[in-house]
Amino acid sequence: MKTLRLDIDYEYDFDLYGVVSPVKDYKLAWALNNIFDLRLSRQNDLCYDLFGKDRLIISNYQYITDHSMVRLFRNRALVATTLKKPFLLPDIKEYDYVIQISGAMQQLYPQEFINSILKTQLVQYVKKFDPLTLKFKENLLF
Repeated sequence: MKTLRLDIDYEYDFDLYGVVSPVKDYKLAWALNNIFDLRLSRQNDLCYDLFGKDRLIISNYQYITDHSMVRLFRNRALVATTLKKPFLLPDIKEYDYVIQISGAMQQLYPQEFINSILKTQLVQYVKKFDPLTLKFKENLLF
């Protein structure tokens, strides 16, 4: 029997930032709202059923306009799980949060964006990532 394989090339046309911060997700969302004049609001948690064994539940904040979209995800699962790697992006498990930006807000210079976030005492470290270099980048597509 002949096996067919479906290859799909997704476009990863967004900026991705990892954030190290000990604060709760709602407090970080509030800080980002104040810094960038956004309205990040809590959405339904992302729920990934992995291999039929366990569930990965990730908090999800989102702000959408006609020209841009900003998402804030917690990188670690909200609920205790038996998974070896309970992260949205296990490649960057050192980071507590992930910020995904697409559209007009990508026009901000990355260093300006990082410096603005670091001005608050709530964030310890921020780094920009190229989504194409991440092994689990498909977790960010939905």
